[in-house]
Amino acid sequence: MSDIHDHDHGLQHDLPRLIGRRKALMLVGLGTGIALAGPAAAADLMCVVDQQETAGPYPADGTNAKAGQTVNVLTQEGVIREDLRTSFGDYEGTIAEGVQLDMQLQLVNVNDNCAPVSGYALYLWHCDVTGLYSLYDTTDRNYLRGVGISDENGIVKFTSIFPGCYDGRWPHMHFEVFASPDDIATGRDSLLISQIAFNEDDCETVYNAKSDLYSNGIRNLGRQSLTRDMVFGDSSDAQMEQRTMVVTGDPETGYTGTVTIGLAL
Repeated sequence: MSDIHDHDHGLQHDLPRLIGRRKALMLVGLGTGIALAGPAAAADLMCVVDQQETAGPYPADGTNAKAGQTVNVLTQEGVIREDLRTSFGDYEGTIAEGVQLDMQLQLVNVNDNCAPVSGYALYLWHCDVTGLYSLYDTTDRNYLRGVGISDENGIVKFTSIFPGCYDGRWPHMHFEVFASPDDIATGRDSLLISQIAFNEDDCETVYNAKSDLYSNGIRNLGRQSLTRDMVFGDSSDAQMEQRTMVVTGDPETGYTGTVTIGLAL
């Protein structure tokens, strides 16, 4: 496998072709769309600014190197997508196994009474059922990574899997927020880098019910706590409540999850 390099025209060039002309026009204010229901209307939200966090060692956003080469998935055709369970671009094949998780992430402006933020780009990535990251631990695939564009309600939708738990970290997902799709060329241009946490009871339910897939989940979860986590441990109670995904469903039929992401704009 050869590492991905930042050598093509980027998302600004590919945007109309990747997501369709009508949606691309809507994102720059030249078209119209139907409002989608979100986790909460702005008037009902109490929001705080999300804590800036590390992108970790596996961002694949052009900010770090692997085996001496820069890894950047953000310039690849197909990175703007809703279903993150498959590989894309130059990578094909295996679909990520795991309990399905349909997510709605809502971007809001804390400095404008939690008003929804539309037309922003959000890059989400996370580990597989046993804590491995594509492009780094499993170098022949790039699944569980993708970019979504917030709609007029500030909503970004993804379908993925419930993440596993690896030793040393609480179950989580990483994300970066960009002011527009045009800004996605490298994580150095992101407005916010942060992480989403998961509730302990939800994790235990999934890992116990699907122990054949999440084979090390219960063991690793029991070795750590949310308050001792190296990333989440310094967040306020309000920040942790906001950044912990609220999920409904079950391990057999899958889950839906919502979370609010507060930006200071």
